[in-house]
Order: sequence, then C-alpha cells, then structure tokens
Amino acid sequence: MTSAVQKSSTKDKIDYHQSDNITNQIPYFDNRFRIDAALDQITLIFFRKRGSKPVILVQPDGKKLRINDHDRDKVQWYDDRTYDMVVIKKPMVGPWQAIGNILPESKILIVSDINLVVEPLPEIILSGETLKVIAKLYNGKNKIDMPYFRKVIVLDVNFFSTNNSDYDNFGADAFKIASFRDDGRDLDEYAGDNIYTGEFLLNFAAGEWQPVYVIKLPMMTRELHQKPIILQRTPISFSEKISKNDSNPHRLMIHIDETHIDPKSVVFQGEVTFPDKQIETFAIMDDEYGENQALRIQDIAFTEPGIHRINLKAFGKTITGREFRLVVPEYTFNVEDNSKKRLLSTLGEDGVEQLIEVDEAKLLAEQAEQLAKAKAEQQRMVEEEEMQSIIMIVAGNAIIIIIALISFLVIRRRQKQPQVSDDE
Repeated sequence: MTSAVQKSSTKDKIDYHQSDNITNQIPYFDNRFRIDAALDQITLIFFRKRGSKPVILVQPDGKKLRINDHDRDKVQWYDDRTYDMVVIKKPMVGPWQAIGNILPESKILIVSDINLVVEPLPEIILSGETLKVIAKLYNGKNKIDMPYFRKVIVLDVNFFSTNNSDYDNFGADAFKIASFRDDGRDLDEYAGDNIYTGEFLLNFAAGEWQPVYVIKLPMMTRELHQKPIILQRTPISFSEKISKNDSNPHRLMIHIDETHIDPKSVVFQGEVTFPDKQIETFAIMDDEYGENQALRIQDIAFTEPGIHRINLKAFGKTITGREFRLVVPEYTFNVEDNSKKRLLSTLGEDGVEQLIEVDEAKLLAEQAEQLAKAKAEQQRMVEEEEMQSIIMIVAGNAIIIIIALISFLVIRRRQKQPQVSDDE
C-alpha cells in the first residue's frame, strides 16, 4: 500500500506493519497502520489497481468506513479509477487496516505540508522564449519519493500582471502558462523520477508578472507566490526592402537588440510563406556577417504580388551567458500589384455574359497595338484614295489634252484645203 497522511504536527507518528520480511511487501490482506496520537485531521491516499472498487477502512474498534457508509461530518472521501483520498477529522487512536486491491511496494507517509520547490527563474527572460523549469515536491522537509503521487497532484503555473502602468502588460489577463509533469514527455526527461518539469511558453506581452504555482489535490488547493519578474520585449525586429520587378529578390532585414542578448551568438531558423501558400525554409548562421552581427539579411524570391509571411525561431545566449530559444512573432509584408486589373464583360460559349479579370497594362498595350494597326490601315486607305485621285486627274488631263490635240489637227486640216472661187 502507498498512502499519504496529512496531520497537524510533525511530532506525531504513524507506523505501518510489514508481515513479509522476505519480499519487503505488505500482502493485500494486511495493509495496517497505527495512529499513536490524537490528530485534528488526517488525509490518506490509497493507490489501488485501475478500475478496482474503493477501499474499506477498519477502525481500531472494528467499525468500517466505506465510500457510501461514513459520517459525512467527519469524513470526506474522493475516489478515482486508481486511488482513494480520504480526509478524517479527529481519527481514532490505535491500529487501522485498509482492505482492497491496494498496490504493493507499500508505505505510509506522514504528509505534514505539501510544498513545491522550484528552481529560480533566470535574471533575463525574453518574450517569446520557452523555458525549462525544474521543480520537486516535498512533504515538510522531506522529498516525496512516491511515483504514484503524480497521478493525484496537479501542478499549474499561472502568471498574473502586477498592473504596473509603466509596462506593456498593464491591465492584462492572467495566463496559465504550464503544468509541471513527471511523465517523460516533451521536456521531462524521465517518467516517475519525482522530478517535475515545466515548459514555460512565454508568448504574451512583455512587462512585470508575478508567477503563482498552484498545487491541486482532489480535496485541497494551495498557492505559492514568487516574487515578480520582468519579461523583456522580444529582441528581434524586422524591416524589408521590396523589389519592383521579378529580376531582383526582396530583402528582409532582421535587427537584433543587443541590450539583453549577445548578437554574435544568435542563429535563426525560419520559413517564408508566399502568397500562393508555397513555403520555403531558410537558416541564418552566426558566422556569416563579420562584425555587423546586429543586422542579418535574407533574400526572398520575387514570385508574385501579395502578402508574404515570415515565421522565425532564434537561438542564442543572453549577456549573462544563458542559452535561450524563442519564437519571434509572425511578420508580414505586402508586395503591391503594379499591373492593375480590370473586369471586362464578355459572352461565354453558352451565350451567358461573364466577367473576366484582365491585366490593365496588357489590355492597354493591346489597345495601343490595335490603334496603331487601325491608323496604319487608315493611312494606307488615304494614300490609295490620293493615288486614285491623282490617276483620275492625270487621266482626265490626258483626255483633255488628246481632245484638244484632235480638235487642233481637225481645224488645221480644214484650213489647208483650197478654197473654190465664185467665178468658177
């Protein structure tokens, strides 16, 4: 049996009985413990096989306490699929026994004061940063060495704004930023090693915050307040130089604020999402920029107009030498469409009017080309008409000249004929 007992004084003792000295385990039918002094209240936790029935407690006078049969003014009972938690006011002094499918490797702890000891937060904390924080549970001055206990307790971490008007988080809501875990997942190294790991994702407003650690058990809650900390603004900012044509790339400038971090130590891993949703990754190392490490430049291909989204992770050291990793808030820039679009109405194959989008510059070029062709055709027609007029004039003049010449020859021939006298 594994059981935890909360009492009012650490001087009181609760002993447990072991009937098997060979295996050092208590048989399921002999889970006994003894209360040797009067207590105002005890809290017992019994870990049993998953899905088994709640335990039965046998008092020193032989009377039994069951989950559905006990004095509700003196006893509070919480049952889960894997454990029972029982709070008893003024428990009877003497030997007690627990009956049920209680897990072996049993011991009873005297829980005088559940306490969470958390390693101090760093002096410099950055907005967007992810912190790994280690904590340990203590029963008074003794560390709780009970793997099953993690199934009972919930350890949450909340950040409350101090509402200091000098900071950006003035008036901000509280955040639950993490829960300490001992399950071997994410940043926790080993499951059940009684070392609780919190992954603090500080993706909220910079400013003055107070960490509050909340210890929750089924029938009790305790809060531990730490001194306020200052969450610094993210040290990374952006600017961009947008290209005007597709022959040159856009330039993304990444600026590093040197107030709290060492710019020479910073490396970046990022990705750009283009307007057509295509994604391209990039990396910027710390040995590529010589002396000017506070400014990094990344070329981004010119593909098409629209919104470009930049997502970036930074890795480096603070000025105190602590390694950090942070996620920079998403940055966007817009490439405007210099070729304006126009909606034109046209008839489809089915005779239904349709609206189509066309490139205005292309449309103007086509219209100019058509106008030039029309002007050339008009000029050709004018020239043809002028040529026809000239031909007609020449032909008319030629006819007139021919007629005049014929008339002249006729008149001259008549003049050369001899005249007949009247005497003849």
